[in-house]
Amino acid sequence: MTRVVLFDIDGTLLASGGLGRRSMEGALMVHFGTIGPTHYRYDGKTDRQIVRESMRMAGFGDAEIDAKMDVLLADYLQRLEHTVSSGEHGVRMHLGIPALLDALEARDEVVLGLLTGNVAPGASLKLRAAGLDPARFRVGAFGSDHEHRPALPAIAQQRAAAMLGRDVAGDAIVIIGDTPADVECGRGIGARAVAVATGHFTTEALAAFQPHAVVEDFTDLDTALRAICDN
Repeated sequence: MTRVVLFDIDGTLLASGGLGRRSMEGALMVHFGTIGPTHYRYDGKTDRQIVRESMRMAGFGDAEIDAKMDVLLADYLQRLEHTVSSGEHGVRMHLGIPALLDALEARDEVVLGLLTGNVAPGASLKLRAAGLDPARFRVGAFGSDHEHRPALPAIAQQRAAAMLGRDVAGDAIVIIGDTPADVECGRGIGARAVAVATGHFTTEALAAFQPHAVVEDFTDLDTALRAICDN
């Protein structure tokens, strides 16, 4: 059976060292005059969701947020690209990721992909900063496809089916991520969730959301492959 394995980016494939938040806060300050509440968490959110929720909390209405959304995200991407190009970004792959990706790619039945709240150009910038070729991920869904993360698995499923030329069942999809949002977003299509505690949530906190499996990290390759590929 073909298995479509969709990775989250921030906190899962890589640690961005706050690059995304710094770039977003710079754009928010320019276009809204505030970064919003400092306690607002970005992890598990789409880029558009981050803008909307943080600016709602700062007192702005949806009409003004919508009017500024596209230009703000363009500004955010320029800031991201500038920092990545400077080489002073602090982005790094998490331990075990190179071996895990190589092992998955070596399996004929596995299709690698992405499921991330990043808008697509931002996803590519972060991957390249970490030394990952975005082309390795053959299918995916992004924060630029939909503002709400639970809508993304069905988009990735449709794209995988179009690429393969046949239907892809929900239980053939594995979503790998470091937040409860990653665990829960694929339930609507019956996808399997594998949670990894390389972000801001512990294994215990992630286990409370009942993923198929929880791992501390991907340094134990055999354990990771069993969680992802075994029925």
